[in-house]
Amino acid sequence: MDLGAALADHLEFLGELGVPGLSEDPAWRERPGERTAQAGGTAAGSQDEGAEVASNTAGAELEAVRLELGEDCDRCKLHRLGRRQVVFGVGNPEARLMFVGEAPGRDEDEQGIPFVGRAGQLLTKMIEAMGYRRDEVYIANVIKCRPPENRNPQPDEVFACEPFLFRQVEAIRPAVIVALGTFAAQALLKTQDSISRLRGRVFKYGGARLIPTFHPAYLLRSPERKRDAWEDLKRAKALLEQDGDPSSET
Repeated sequence: MDLGAALADHLEFLGELGVPGLSEDPAWRERPGERTAQAGGTAAGSQDEGAEVASNTAGAELEAVRLELGEDCDRCKLHRLGRRQVVFGVGNPEARLMFVGEAPGRDEDEQGIPFVGRAGQLLTKMIEAMGYRRDEVYIANVIKCRPPENRNPQPDEVFACEPFLFRQVEAIRPAVIVALGTFAAQALLKTQDSISRLRGRVFKYGGARLIPTFHPAYLLRSPERKRDAWEDLKRAKALLEQDGDPSSET
């Protein structure tokens, strides 16, 4: 796809979300937090050093979790049901924004990276619509191995795998978590409510805010819900841009 076609495709996607279009205002192109960093002046050097230390620590913690999980995890039955490899997570260890999905699909199982199939391509567009690059956020799933035929995760599989997700969250310490779909929201919030009941709200999750929204795979089947998902992502972006106290959210 040439550059013009790619731009047209991206603008069409933004239109589906309800984004009003592009702006010539330079502030429109700033990523959340960028203006604050520019205004920091001479303090930027010390902040960068602190961020590097935090990144090294988070990266080391994530690697420890990865090593404990192992490349041939056999904690649940999925290891003998056709999975090719464990799909751990990908992205920036010091990300302020984290996305949590359900489980790997066929493409993810082949490549060992979460959200690289059609749903992953849509998620990447959603991240870019927020003003981020994919490598600036962190992406993981509740389940680290592909269920056969992409069926829903079963309770024993969630029970075996979710502690590793919780430890990923603890290592990264994101400011905002976007839970993609019912299983991610239910695992993180310890609820049986459906995503339709949960979305549109902000929940406290430790020191972070958690926003449930529809899974990109669902949006591919039900494109009329893309605008609802965009409202959720705008809420996440607003939280990242403000310096509010997480305890003020319910």
